[in-house]
Amino acid sequence: MLRSYLRLALFALGLLVGVQVPGYINDYSKRVDAHLLESEQSLQGFRETAKRFFKGDMVALVAHYQASDDPVMQSDAKSVNTLVMRADLLKTESQAMHGPWYQQVWHLSTAADSQLLEETYNAYTFQVLLVPEAIAWGIACALLLAWVIELLLVTIVGLLGGGNDRRVRDRHWR
Repeated sequence: MLRSYLRLALFALGLLVGVQVPGYINDYSKRVDAHLLESEQSLQGFRETAKRFFKGDMVALVAHYQASDDPVMQSDAKSVNTLVMRADLLKTESQAMHGPWYQQVWHLSTAADSQLLEETYNAYTFQVLLVPEAIAWGIACALLLAWVIELLLVTIVGLLGGGNDRRVRDRHWR
């Protein structure tokens, strides 16, 4: 009886953890879009200058600043180059986060920006979304967690020699 309650508790824990996944993905995506908007606004003046003098080529604008003898212009070249690189990174992140759900999960798991992940995690508040994606994630995580823990416990008991009694085996698999 206690084992059944433990299984239910484990399933519930997996369910609650699983429903967090879509909320976290959504928060990360919104954070990326907000940073991208801010980045684009900070580059707006430089983009207008690049349009006017370099046919919109930001790389040419940065190269022009770097080639200048004026140390102020050279310093600005570093700043503008940093802004351009950040905007490019945020555009890539935004494109990845506007793809299909499996692409979003893969991107967050393997290639997401660590600074943005940390910001999202620090600002994240646990939530229970009742949308189909959250329900599906919750059930999938609950089943996976319950299955992994059950498999681990059965393996440990088997390695320790427990469950060799026929009555125990029969009761366990009934």
